[in-house]
Parts: sequence; structure tokens; C-alpha cells
Amino acid sequence: MAPRYNRIAVIGAGPSGLAAVKALEDERVFDYIRVFERKDCVGGLWSYDAEPDKFQPTSTEAEGVPDIPLSLTPHAPLLADPLPERLGLRGSAYEALDTNAGSRTMAYTHTPLPVSNSVSSIRKHGQNNSTRPRRAVLKYLENLFEPYLHRLELSTGVEKVEKLVSGSGWLLTLRKRNVRHGSDPKPRDYWWQEVFDAVVVASGHFNVAHVPHIEGLEELSKEHPEKFEHSKSWRSQEGYIGKKVVVVGSGVSAADLSEDLHDIVQAPFHVSMRTEVEFLKNAFRLPNVVTKPPIKRISSEAAGALYFEDGTTLESFDKVIFATGYKLSYPFLPFEAVTSQNRLKGFYQHVFNMENPSLVVIGQVRAAISFRVYEYQAIAVSRYFAGRTEELPTSKEQHDWEVKRLEYKGPTELFHEIKPDFHEYYGWLANFAGAPAEGSGGYSLPVFEDDWVQSDIEILIAKDKHWAAIRKRHDDPGSSDR
Repeated sequence: MAPRYNRIAVIGAGPSGLAAVKALEDERVFDYIRVFERKDCVGGLWSYDAEPDKFQPTSTEAEGVPDIPLSLTPHAPLLADPLPERLGLRGSAYEALDTNAGSRTMAYTHTPLPVSNSVSSIRKHGQNNSTRPRRAVLKYLENLFEPYLHRLELSTGVEKVEKLVSGSGWLLTLRKRNVRHGSDPKPRDYWWQEVFDAVVVASGHFNVAHVPHIEGLEELSKEHPEKFEHSKSWRSQEGYIGKKVVVVGSGVSAADLSEDLHDIVQAPFHVSMRTEVEFLKNAFRLPNVVTKPPIKRISSEAAGALYFEDGTTLESFDKVIFATGYKLSYPFLPFEAVTSQNRLKGFYQHVFNMENPSLVVIGQVRAAISFRVYEYQAIAVSRYFAGRTEELPTSKEQHDWEVKRLEYKGPTELFHEIKPDFHEYYGWLANFAGAPAEGSGGYSLPVFEDDWVQSDIEILIAKDKHWAAIRKRHDDPGSSDR
């Protein structure tokens, strides 16, 4: 059977991009596979950038298409003066980062993560715990990507994806940064265009920091940019000792910051949150931590003042860290893909574009057990592209699926939350993908196991226990609990 598409582009070389290129290669039927990664290395958010993104109170800088040279055509690539670096290019990983998910299910089913623990994780959770240090995860991804390096273009952004006028295929506008050519010592941008039959978007959803709108924030951040940052820019505890610090948020990033900062900053250490997450609550009961409601307004009075919704005020703060998540951003797509409530619209099963299934997204799910879910999505996509699956449901059935999911999960980013329906979602992907074709390099996807969920959350459970032990030792210095 001939493949549905022959020339495939993959956008992104992180965990979901790796899953995509491996699955595509395993089918052994495609004429041309290319992977475009805007950073200078593989690994996505697991790669390290010593210099983080600058704080931006709004994310509009990352949401448009850059000016494309007017003379650029598929037959006329060109060199041009470099464009400024765009918001979101720098990653969020820091050197001392350990995984928040158990190592068994954070790995793809075909290759386990090697055993490795950081000194910090051993002190907190004991020998042979299920965390893995950032460097170990990055090395794992690098090793798995090695057979596909000939498919890869680094430092290359996909600036625009357009549907061909003919109706079949996609035109990608590409820009490689820091190209040196000839006697000119200055690096330049190299622009070119290529046509593909299908496009796999695997660019991730941890690129553009989300900062909530707060009255006065934009004005004061321009006057005193050093007073604000997003948790994406966190690199180490250096620079916070003895400072008056406020963290905004109640998720995992806020909990980790609470642990890292509670005993080194000026007491009390304030955490501003709207709601409390039950299994993270002990992080916000650590010594010196005081929880506050959301910030209503910020002013420049008294070297910076925060006005909380309960009527209290905090003056002369040194730093506010927003651990407030990320904004979905797909500015290169040929339509408005992200809603005002931060949901990706129009993709059946969070994967297949409902208007044209030759455009797919891998990795746009939450609470779904990564990297494993990327693997399942990638294999379903690759076998569909290869012509080895049944057809997708009708357009009406796909749109009905979206309507029903909106009723079930709502219109926000929680639309993409897979829990608690792991069996149903993994089952659909595995059933749609079907068995591997004879002569291919594919394999059968395992049936979802209940203990995968336990593996996925075991580190968060261990962290909660660790936070509770810190509090107990503080309240009862004679306690011998860990």
C-alpha cells in the first residue's frame, strides 16, 4: 500500500520531535523526512541555556510571524541581516533540575532511562529513587536521536507554514540563524522554502511564559525590570539570599521554588495563589512561608508595592517570580490556532487537524504521562501517514468529538488534560495505529497499565513527604524523621 504522504517535515527536536522522527523512520516508506529545530541542539526543554529569556509582562512578541524577505521564493533562497532573537528561544531548565515524574514511565516504552540520581535527590528521597537529573535525561534523548542526525537542521526556525494554492502540500518558510559565509565575518540569517506533503508540529508548549494581567505590572517592570521574572528564567538560588521575594502560583514550579527559597530569603517568604493543589500543599507550609491571595495591583510606591485581594499590602519587595505556566504559541500555522483561553482548537484527539489531517500536532496534551504519550501519538500519526491505518472519522464526527470534550473539560488548557481517561486515550491511539507492518521497523504498542499512573506521580508523592518532614523537624527539632 502506498503511503498517504511522502515528504514529511517535523518541527522540533525535543522529546515529542524525537518520538516523531523515530516512528516515521520505523515505517520505512517515506521518501523524505526533515526535522527543524530552532535551538542549536536537540533535547528541547531538557537542554540548558545559561542566559534565560528576558521578562516580558505580555507575550505578544512571540505571537507573530517575522518579516519575511519579499524576494524569497522556493527557487530563490537568500542570506539576510539577522533578525533579533525572538522571545521563547531560551529554555527553562536549570543545572540542578531533577525530574518530577517517575523514571519508569518518563521513558519511551522501547528504551528505559538509565539509572542515575543526583546527590540532592538522594538526600531528599534516598538511594535509587525514581528521579533522574537533567543531564541524564538530556543524554538519553541525545543518544536516541543519534541515528536520525542526518534528518536534522539545527538553529533553524520554521517561520511560516502555508497551504499550497494547489490544495495539496505545505510550503514551509525556514530561517537558519548564525550562518557565516564567504569573507563576511558577521553571522547572517539564511532563508529558504521547501514543500512537504505533511507537517508534524512537535514544538512543545513550554516556550512562551504566561504572565497574568495585573494592574501596574507593565509600567513597573519597564522601570525596574530586575524586580520581576518568570519561573522559566530560574537558574539557581544565587541572588536571592536575604531578599524579599514573592512567588505567584500554586503548581509544581511554585512548590519547588518554595522549597528552594523558604530558608534563604528574608522571612516571611510570601506565596500568592488563587487555589491550593492538595498534593502540593505541604510545600506551602514550609517554615517562613506565608500564603497570600492573588495580587490585585502593583505600584511604584515604596520601591514597589503589592496590593493583595484581601486588602493587605507588601512594600519594598526585591523580586516577584511568576510560576504561572505557559501560553500556547503556534505563530507559524496558517490560521489562528490558539484560543483566547489558551486552548489549541481544531485538532481531533489533540493530534489531527480536522480540516486537513496532513497537519498534526504531537505533545499538546496535559497530565498524560510523557514521554510515553508522545510515543503513542507519533506511532499513530506515522502509520496513518504511511497508509497503514483506517481512515479518520468523518469531519462531523471529529467536530462532535471537540464539542463533547468542551462540555467535559471546558474551554481552557484543561481541554487537553488526559487524566483520568488514560485507558481510553492510550487505547484509542494504539487501536488506531494497529499492528506494525511486515518489513517495517515498528513494534506493537503495549496496553496501558494502571501502575503507570503511580509511577508518573511517585516523585510528587515523595516530595510531599519530604516537605512534610522539613516542617516536622522545624516544629519538633528532636524529630528523627527524614
